[in-house]
Amino acid sequence: MTDSTDTAAPKVKIGVLTSGGDAQGMNAIVRAVVRTALQLGAEPYAFFEGWRGPVEGGDLIKKMTWNDVSSTINKGGTAIGTARSDEFRERSGMKKAVKNFVKHGIDRLVIIGGDGTLTGADELRQLWPDLLRELVDEGDVTPEEAETHEKLMVAGVVGSIDNDLVGTDMTVGADSALHRIIEAIDAIQATAASHQRTFIIEVMGRRCGYLALMSAIAGGCDYVFIPELPPAEGWEGELAEKLRRGRANGRRDSLIVIAEGATDRAGNPISADDVRVALKDRMGEDARITSLGHVQRGGTPSAYDRWMPTLLGYTAAYEMVHATQDTEPMIIGTQRNQLKRLPMMEAISKTRQVKKYLEEGDWDAALASRGGHYREMVDLFATLSSPEARERSDDAKRIGILHAGGLAPGMNPAARAAVKLGIDRGYRMLGIEGGFPGLIDGNIRELKWHDVEGWAEEGGAYLGTRRTIPEIDRYYALGRAIEEAKLDGLIVIGGFKGYKMVYEMQREQERYPAFKIPIVLVPASIDNNLPGSQFSIGADTTLNWDTETIDRIRQSASASRRCFVVETMGRKCGYLALMSGLTTGAEQVYLYEDGVTLSQLAKDTRKMIRSFDSGRQLYLVVRNEDASEYYSADVMGNIFEEEGGHLFDVRSVILGHAQQGGNPVPFDRTLAVRLVSAAMNKLQQQLDDGRHGSYHVGMIDGKIQSRPAAHMPELIDMEDRLPYDPWYLPLKEVLYVVSDQEADLTLDPLPILDEE
Repeated sequence: MTDSTDTAAPKVKIGVLTSGGDAQGMNAIVRAVVRTALQLGAEPYAFFEGWRGPVEGGDLIKKMTWNDVSSTINKGGTAIGTARSDEFRERSGMKKAVKNFVKHGIDRLVIIGGDGTLTGADELRQLWPDLLRELVDEGDVTPEEAETHEKLMVAGVVGSIDNDLVGTDMTVGADSALHRIIEAIDAIQATAASHQRTFIIEVMGRRCGYLALMSAIAGGCDYVFIPELPPAEGWEGELAEKLRRGRANGRRDSLIVIAEGATDRAGNPISADDVRVALKDRMGEDARITSLGHVQRGGTPSAYDRWMPTLLGYTAAYEMVHATQDTEPMIIGTQRNQLKRLPMMEAISKTRQVKKYLEEGDWDAALASRGGHYREMVDLFATLSSPEARERSDDAKRIGILHAGGLAPGMNPAARAAVKLGIDRGYRMLGIEGGFPGLIDGNIRELKWHDVEGWAEEGGAYLGTRRTIPEIDRYYALGRAIEEAKLDGLIVIGGFKGYKMVYEMQREQERYPAFKIPIVLVPASIDNNLPGSQFSIGADTTLNWDTETIDRIRQSASASRRCFVVETMGRKCGYLALMSGLTTGAEQVYLYEDGVTLSQLAKDTRKMIRSFDSGRQLYLVVRNEDASEYYSADVMGNIFEEEGGHLFDVRSVILGHAQQGGNPVPFDRTLAVRLVSAAMNKLQQQLDDGRHGSYHVGMIDGKIQSRPAAHMPELIDMEDRLPYDPWYLPLKEVLYVVSDQEADLTLDPLPILDEE
């Protein structure tokens, strides 16, 4: 491992500390900080039990080794502990902390926690010079030690399930907490529908409604209370009427989500029991309350709360190793799917300003502080949760919805959103069953508002999907089918085959005039290989399934010395394999994008043997299914086992089509809503302007964009079905930094945005 730091200088020492409430994903940060520091030639130290570690010292400060953070990425909580420290709040306690920092040679800190934790770190940083002088005067620190450690340099990573830091899109732990909530809502929905009952689900979120809002959308709920937008006076009657209308229109269950910090517009708290009483008084119904409490903090971290915290920890450690005494304290966060460097106290000040907005009743400012995406989702929830459809004209535009390509979890939520958002615009929405072949065969039915109730949480595709698309000799029949169905527009939700079909249709519009209708593609593919979008609907669900399955595979090797070669789907796209390797701590990944050679396999086998010789119990290899035509998972396994002799055994595991199953995870449900909303906007624009363009929508750097389908070959290799310059490939270096002690890499910083 090489780096630009001067090897002749004293080793840089970095402390890492977790404090405040725990959040899933903290272990991934600590693991990345420790191993990145080691790879850069620095010495990492852990402060155990939060701020108690620096204050009390002794065994609560430990120099960390590579193995100290092994097998932690899949665990919830924080392996180095967290605790409140009243002593640290006092100047005397901070002085003890400075002494323990300096005596261990530490003047750089990666701090993981909420705004209170980070504020404490910045206060310590500001008091550091004065406290250091006092320690010198008292003889507890030598002048030489003080001169060597004049200032404390700090990088923060926010661990908070509330997702309440202004300036970053996602805080560590929020995605996992959302998983816990959705698991509960999905389970409650079944019993609620069975008994035609109302359930009130209370979730965390004192001054941020992120968990409540996103779970209400992902769970297909009827009503949500969030702190940033309190209900108007008389909300009790409005809520009861909304639920009553929903039942009258055939809905069997009613689900209400309430954030723990919900209030009315006068600032009076609204509790789950207040809602229960309101419904009892106005509907005579005895609603059930489920308060999820600390279960939201528990459990294993989601895939996102493994790979993104790994990037955050890597970056924080890199920044601290290269920090100077002029380096300002920073928070490493995320914005638009990119890492972002935020001025620490400025970000905390903006976060605390939200409390002031809420106290003053400035709801617009409170919502704006959460970003445009949050406001967008508030508006979309209002539409999707409406108990009934608006009236439409007799000559309403007829819009078809179909799936094409392989099955992807999240197709049903996408179709549901398309139906409801289309009807809300006054369109007649037509479900086309069985993809493009179904369209030719006339398998079309009108979908009304309540036909898609219950689709928000369901895996599979109720409209069906087909990988086959018409050959050119069937284009006339396809055109006739479009004319006979009187389609004015088409929404295609699916994978590459659907994209290819629409690309060909727009090229053939002059020969087949029936193709001259607006068509918008929505990406849905577990391969995550579609042009113009960094994320496809279904990919996150599959990544989470792969991660959970590989976790179990790792556990199965606890009583043996074994190498597992795990094969993921993805065709030639290495996204699932690489990200699964990153989320599970794999030692090696093989991707089509890199190719596989015999010399590489020989080198990797020697490294594997050295690893088992040094006492390793498990070695994990992940490959994507088309990584090599010749070196299959079984061939790789045979090579490893033959060369390893009797040192270890090898098992090959093909994860297979189970990766396409299961209910979609929260991200895929909310992504489906956002992408379909953008698709409907583009379709409406085309219809209003009298145009007939074909477009695909997608998420690039966190923003939803649309691009002409005609330009698709500029973004993707149409033969290999691989986007050019995939965003995930640079993360392979991070994987090896945190998983391979022998990695021969030159560490470079990941791209990072600065606060404008």
